[in-house]
Amino acid sequence: MNEGTARESSCLDDYDPQALSTEEALARILESTVAVGVVERVTVRAALGRILATDVRSGIDVPAHTNSAMDGYAVRSDDLGPGKTLRLAGTSLAGRPHAGGMGPGECVRIMTGAVMPAGADTVVPQEFTRREDDLVQIVDGRFAHGDNVRAAGEDIAAGQVALDAGRRIQPADLGLLASLGVVEVAVYRRLRVAFLSTGDELRSLGETLGPGDVYDSNRYTLYGMLVALGVDVVDMGVVRDVPEDLREAFAKAGECADVVISSGGVSVGEADFVKETLGAVGRIQFWRVAMKPGRPLAYGRIGPAVFFGLPGNPVSVMVTFYQFVQPALRRMMGETHWLPLSVRAVSATRLKKRPGRVEYQRGVLERAPDGTLMVRRTGAQGSGILRSMSDGNCFIVLPMDSGDVEPGTPVDVQPFHGLLG
Repeated sequence: MNEGTARESSCLDDYDPQALSTEEALARILESTVAVGVVERVTVRAALGRILATDVRSGIDVPAHTNSAMDGYAVRSDDLGPGKTLRLAGTSLAGRPHAGGMGPGECVRIMTGAVMPAGADTVVPQEFTRREDDLVQIVDGRFAHGDNVRAAGEDIAAGQVALDAGRRIQPADLGLLASLGVVEVAVYRRLRVAFLSTGDELRSLGETLGPGDVYDSNRYTLYGMLVALGVDVVDMGVVRDVPEDLREAFAKAGECADVVISSGGVSVGEADFVKETLGAVGRIQFWRVAMKPGRPLAYGRIGPAVFFGLPGNPVSVMVTFYQFVQPALRRMMGETHWLPLSVRAVSATRLKKRPGRVEYQRGVLERAPDGTLMVRRTGAQGSGILRSMSDGNCFIVLPMDSGDVEPGTPVDVQPFHGLLG
């Protein structure tokens, strides 16, 4: 480097004026990603985890009939009162309603879910009554008009939107759809994601390690995160640091997938070909973000496919995936009802940090005996220490301007389960 030439920023720098902020990087990514838009119909059970493409409107009232919320006696509220004795006029069971009427001074034995008889507007639980033959005495006067009764359409009225488009279907939603008599729903097709690792030193499981070799863990963490998200995956394997091989792999991945993810080869270095290769077969929008770990994050396109070039260090792969890749994939899947969970907790230990970039330290979130949420680091925070992710259950998010954090200081925490949604 000639004297006076500007030095290339490295991952060791605390401040990189050319790096985007995490907020700007995510905004640029989300601005340039749209839902796949292709819709298919699937059965209710096959819809679990899929994204609704259209609103689901109820064709019926749920519940279909005004019914009892308790086992007891259906009565007229005018007949309520402690010591009041009513004549038993019949029984209403779930699926077998009382066929006759119910006049003043009468009651009907009723079970939970059974249709309320004509004339009745209140249910007195059986434990507040005393029965002798066909006479029922109310022994407590605490009840009023409408108590323990579920009105028709109280849950969902006919014509009402039960589930709206953009929602990821959860187990409770399957039951809700079944309660409406829905057989099929419209969902977006699954996103197709191709992923690969780059590096001459990487070996797949089952291969023998030579001097300087390591097993490729990134494809396994990427596989797990992608499958948990509900996308179709294409594992492209390990690609050596040969420009021709990378160009061929990128071109093939861009043809078969909506999104291409690589790990490794985006840092500053003579053997890092990903940026150069992507420039030949696609385009790069940006490749540095002011964060730790994960600064060398490349984002761009390979043909119509979205491209993410993640760092090679295992923790950096997971951090950048959760903070940038996952929100983009959810948008492309058509999901609009998701936000990562963030909570405030008190740091139990001192956290080392220099201003100039956002840090995502791995931590363990726990509840103290007094109920306070506390968080502590998982230990060494190096970007190659994958155990810091395995042992942790959250990210401790330290903002760009923050310095060292002393014990007892509140910090922002992202629980891993909240990121998974």
